[in-house]
Amino acid sequence: MGLPRQVYAEELDALEESALGGLDLVSGSLTRTLEAIEHQDIELAQIVIADDDRIDGRYLEVHQALITLLATQSPVATDLRLISAMLHVLKNIERMGDQCVNLCKAIPMTGHEPPADEALLRDILAMGVNAKALISQAKRAFRERNIEMARDLVDRDDVIDELNRECFRLALEIGDDADQREWAMTMLLAARAIERIGDNAVDIGEQVAFVVTGLFREFEDASHPGGATPARET
Repeated sequence: MGLPRQVYAEELDALEESALGGLDLVSGSLTRTLEAIEHQDIELAQIVIADDDRIDGRYLEVHQALITLLATQSPVATDLRLISAMLHVLKNIERMGDQCVNLCKAIPMTGHEPPADEALLRDILAMGVNAKALISQAKRAFRERNIEMARDLVDRDDVIDELNRECFRLALEIGDDADQREWAMTMLLAARAIERIGDNAVDIGEQVAFVVTGLFREFEDASHPGGATPARET
């Protein structure tokens, strides 16, 4: 038997807030991850890894509740789009949490006092700060159903991509010291993980457009250089 309309609407709103709250968990995890990278804090990295259970728990809790709504309430039109979008958002949140874990697992590989390169480390941290800003903007865009704000995520993600390329260039020029080259290669793995977090934030932005318009369109796609993919109705 279906819920009364008002109760159903309130439950859907609460689930959206809970899902978007997962982005706050990811942002906090990324903040601690960046601190662990900057200070080579292995203990803090281990805390981030253990704390990922909170993000996974949020994913499982909200995901199951949304599936239950689908099964018991038979939502249509706008509500159905919102539930579908939230399921995608949850998956991106879970992936961002996993990337933070990947970052933290790389830290012990570099040792307590690695021969770090200041410029490369600075760019890695700048990537992380920009990724945090994207997470915050993606959350706001989804909550406000703001397509323009969601599209702006692509331009802001370009900054992360450029820093990622600069990290690669710096790593190639790191020198002949074996320990420093090993550290640089590990930092490239970190840069890649942060770059993926930015991509996940853009994916959330794409779900904003889907909720508002009912059409799914990738804002950027390698198979369609210079523009977005054609929209398709879902």
